[in-house]
Amino acid sequence: EDEEVQHEEELLRNPFSVRGWLRYAQARQRGPRPRLNQIYERALRELPGSYKLWYQYLRQRRAQVKGRCPSDPAFEEANAVHERALVFMHKMPRIWLDYCQFLAEQGRVTRTRRTFDRALRALPITQHRRLWPPYLSFVRRHPLPETAVRVFRRFLKLCPEEAEQYVSYLRSVGRLDEAAQVLARLVNDERFVSRQGKSNYQLWQELCELLSQHPDRVRSLDAGGIIRGGLTRFTDQRGRLWGALADCYVRCGHLEKARDVYEEAVQTVMTVRDFTQVFDSYARFEESVIGALLDTQAQLGRGQDGAPRKPQPQKREPQKWEPQKREGTPKPERHPKTRGATQSQAAFPKIGTFTEAVRTVDPQRATGRPHELWVAFARFYEDNGQLDDARSILSRATRVRFRRVEDLAAVWCEFGELELRHQRHQEALNVLRKATALPAKRAEYFDSSEPVQNRLYKSLRVWSMLADLEESLGTFQALRCSGCDTAVSLSPCLCHHVPVPMSPCPRINVPMSPQAYERGIALFRWPHVGDLWLTYLSKFVARYGGRKLERARDLFEQALDGCPPQHAKKRGHRDTGAARGCRAGGVQGAQVAQVALRAQVTQVTHTGHTGDTQVAQVTQMTQVAQVTHTGDTGGSLPQVLGDDAARELCLRFADMECKLGEVDRARAIYTYCSQICDPR
Repeated sequence: EDEEVQHEEELLRNPFSVRGWLRYAQARQRGPRPRLNQIYERALRELPGSYKLWYQYLRQRRAQVKGRCPSDPAFEEANAVHERALVFMHKMPRIWLDYCQFLAEQGRVTRTRRTFDRALRALPITQHRRLWPPYLSFVRRHPLPETAVRVFRRFLKLCPEEAEQYVSYLRSVGRLDEAAQVLARLVNDERFVSRQGKSNYQLWQELCELLSQHPDRVRSLDAGGIIRGGLTRFTDQRGRLWGALADCYVRCGHLEKARDVYEEAVQTVMTVRDFTQVFDSYARFEESVIGALLDTQAQLGRGQDGAPRKPQPQKREPQKWEPQKREGTPKPERHPKTRGATQSQAAFPKIGTFTEAVRTVDPQRATGRPHELWVAFARFYEDNGQLDDARSILSRATRVRFRRVEDLAAVWCEFGELELRHQRHQEALNVLRKATALPAKRAEYFDSSEPVQNRLYKSLRVWSMLADLEESLGTFQALRCSGCDTAVSLSPCLCHHVPVPMSPCPRINVPMSPQAYERGIALFRWPHVGDLWLTYLSKFVARYGGRKLERARDLFEQALDGCPPQHAKKRGHRDTGAARGCRAGGVQGAQVAQVALRAQVTQVTHTGHTGDTQVAQVTQMTQVAQVTHTGDTGGSLPQVLGDDAARELCLRFADMECKLGEVDRARAIYTYCSQICDPR
């Protein structure tokens, strides 16, 4: 035809024109397909590296076989054309994607998978993100979980942030063990950010749900340990986590362990919401167990003819605590203690139970209060009048390697209280002095690598009890050396331990009490040292009165030095009998106090406090320090106050002068006040 002749002549003149070949193919678009394919073949023979020609040719070949049976030979011819194209276009991801999709539509699973793998090897890694979504969609459409899992594992090496997609697939195909492992890694990875917007707690909740609902299919993880770890990590969801842990044991068939978990949860939860959740779950569990037992007995109670059978009484064996059956119990210390409380009144079964309990319980693994087991054992002997045995039990308990220092401190305090209950005061003192004795190897209080016996000397509980006993029973020297000085030097004390040597006791002389206060003041900082300063200053003034005024002024200045503004208004010299010191202290206090408290500080300088008794106290101050001194104070203080506070001060000050008969001074004060007032 004439049109073909024109295209042929143009291509003879310029056979390497991509645009000419495309115009020629476009003109023959409605012609016979073999003729169109021949034009593309001629073009690609001249330009084998043209992406546009290959792309248009492959699209035409796919459109030509659309709707045919997959076994048609035309499909294989089209596949061969794609393979020829990939020889030159192996770096073009669009060609690979179209070819893989074309093979997937033919149902050739193995060939499609191998083509995807070839594409991943051929393309640079920056182009892999275009291949993985259709690849994953392809493997999900076919029931080949092993192949899909291997593909997902390769995908996660490139995109680890898509692990949630892998977990959802594993759960859909029933591979829950591997899903739990992946979730556990995500929860422990602090850098992981969920693409679905889930928080770390939501991921943890999914893991706990998976472990509690399918404990028989998740074998590689310790479900009990993981859920118990969540109890300390997510304290606001303890009720739900306790229920998940018990549900895990119920689904495993360990009903006794589930009941132990519920008992432990009821005793350890701290909020009403958690207690309600645990108790409701516990009640449903017991109801289901009772219902199952009733159904079983109903089936056993019927004969073969359907008539009810009379139940035979069974001889109940005495309960025995078997530690080998309780090996997996999270808190084994609760079982012997509860069992010891519910045994018969005979002494020997209780002693045997307690003995077996203290021998079986590992205090390093126990999560409750293992020292209570030793204390209960000792009190059992004490209640039966066997004090020597009780002391022996407590002495053994002091050598146990507890996990926390508080447990060992509680044992020593119970030892001392045992002696006090039987009026053995000196023995109680000796016990506590032995507890606070310095060990051969000192360790820090929170150093878990050292045994608790080497850290007990820093226990505040033991030192507090020793100080109380020394104050009540010992001498001042023993109280000072054993009870306070050592505690302060070892730094396990609080502020209320420092004034112990100055406690008013008629039989104890206190010559060194100021040194104790000064050591305590040097040890603590504001605001904790505030009460210590108040006590020290009040006792100093009460003891020496006006005999050591210079020392009193120094103490007040030290107290005001570094004093926060909200505490500055509590200081003053008005009780020492030194008016100048009172005035200077008031000025200094007004300078350091906040603006909102400046008027109150000024009133403390004049009256000691604000209120209806102000005039009477101003009169008392005038008698002590003369009116002129008060006037000096009033003249200097308005300079450091604001206008509002100064006006209030001037009005009160003028009123005081009028009541004292100083009319001229009052007139001068009103004149001064009018200068800082609005004329209106």
